[in-house]
Amino acid sequence: MYDFCGAKPGVLMEMEWNFIVRLCVAGLCGTIIGLDREYRVKDAGFRTHFLVALGSALIMIVSQYGFEDFLATHDGLRLDPSRIAAQVVSGIGFIGAGTIIIHRQLVRGLTTAASLWATAGIGLAAGAHMYIVAGAATALTLFGLEVLTLVFGGLGRRRTMIVFSASKKEFIDAMFERLESKDYSVISYEVETQRTSDGVVHRATIVIRAKGQASEEGYIDLLRANPDITVEKIV
Repeated sequence: MYDFCGAKPGVLMEMEWNFIVRLCVAGLCGTIIGLDREYRVKDAGFRTHFLVALGSALIMIVSQYGFEDFLATHDGLRLDPSRIAAQVVSGIGFIGAGTIIIHRQLVRGLTTAASLWATAGIGLAAGAHMYIVAGAATALTLFGLEVLTLVFGGLGRRRTMIVFSASKKEFIDAMFERLESKDYSVISYEVETQRTSDGVVHRATIVIRAKGQASEEGYIDLLRANPDITVEKIV
């Protein structure tokens, strides 16, 4: 650790610039991962990842060097330099939980939450002056987010919840039969009938998933092409 007490001004300035470089490296790594999430239109984008990485690096620096003056004036007193930094691992869970959306049988945001958790670790590494490790972890995180999606993306098609309505129950049933085909699988299906000032409205809520190589947007185009159907929500 650095000894702040009695250090020359030039040495202190060099140390401060070293800390600033660590923060910049952490912020850069977080921004790179965040840009990928931004490109994927996720709630946590480059700004969130930048701040998570920057904050983690800052906490690591404070944890390692923030109490040097205090320790220098108290002989025999020792502190664990990892104690504060360790709280990042659990604390980042609150931010990650905020990106997860659970609705009916759909879960969204798990990958983004995991990327935030990884970004916090990258920030800790950069704050600890482990630049090569931080850079390698950034590259591997992007590999997991993009390359693995291209290679294995077809193995786990995402589920989509669609809410649509029609004036007649027959229109809903006919659309359901078209959606339940060899290309698409309907996970759940629910129909509610509501009375409004304009008459009766039948509203269907379905959770659907594409099979094989079928386009995930195909069923959305199918719904919108039907003049008897009104698409209200797609999640």
